[in-house]
Amino acid sequence: MMNIKGFIVANGVTDFNVDVWPSFSQTVYNFNIIPQELYDNVTQNNCFQSFRDVIPYNNSQICTDAFDKINTLTGGLNWYDLYRQVYPDGPLLKEESRIGEVEIDGEIRQYKRGFTMGEYTPWLKDVSPNSPILGNYMTDYMNRADVRAALHIGKEAPVWEECNSGSLQYFPQAEGSLWIYTALRNQVRILFFSGDTDGAVPTYGSRRWIQALNWGVKEKWRPWFTNGQVSGYVEKYNGMDFVTVHGVGHMSPQWKRQEVTTMITSWLHNKDF
Repeated sequence: MMNIKGFIVANGVTDFNVDVWPSFSQTVYNFNIIPQELYDNVTQNNCFQSFRDVIPYNNSQICTDAFDKINTLTGGLNWYDLYRQVYPDGPLLKEESRIGEVEIDGEIRQYKRGFTMGEYTPWLKDVSPNSPILGNYMTDYMNRADVRAALHIGKEAPVWEECNSGSLQYFPQAEGSLWIYTALRNQVRILFFSGDTDGAVPTYGSRRWIQALNWGVKEKWRPWFTNGQVSGYVEKYNGMDFVTVHGVGHMSPQWKRQEVTTMITSWLHNKDF
């Protein structure tokens, strides 16, 4: 048995009553992406939509139309970071230019450049088929002959593509993972951190289920810093620490490496940050 001392979760779906779609309307409204009238339609008509409908709900036509309009207005954004551009050149990468080629041991092999929202998250419903291609730099880089050689990737290895999630089988359960936190409370250390511009698992939803736990606050909401700059905010509860990473979305360790590395390292060593 592993002697687990704690665990860390970043922007994780936890409670389907608040995570993903139930928090998306509020988030994009707060970020000035949808108008007041559209947001009012959702709230005043008690509209609700859960991830893959794991929590069944009968919406009115008004709600269905409102969700459709929200999806249309947000369809061209980077869902994983609502304030970040479709990086680096997704809108310019067309379907006909998505096939790249690399020579491996004298053989020309082809690979798919970049990924779309639907390819990255095939388990999501209602993802626009016309969603932008979210960049191709990584696929081009990982398939370069010199990079493969530097990483000692043999010729028998396939070409590298951004996502292969279509081969995975997902079985969401309505209870989510909230039960894990209550089961392990005060047995192991728990850190949950959230990039605060994430549209996939918004910080707003994470704060809702954490506050609903009613675990009591040990240390009130305060900023934390890197090189004198505010890197986010931290609030410590009786059983869990919650941290936001300011100005980045779902992949905050990728987009704010120094800040997140410092934060995680400090937490692991029980040091303040």
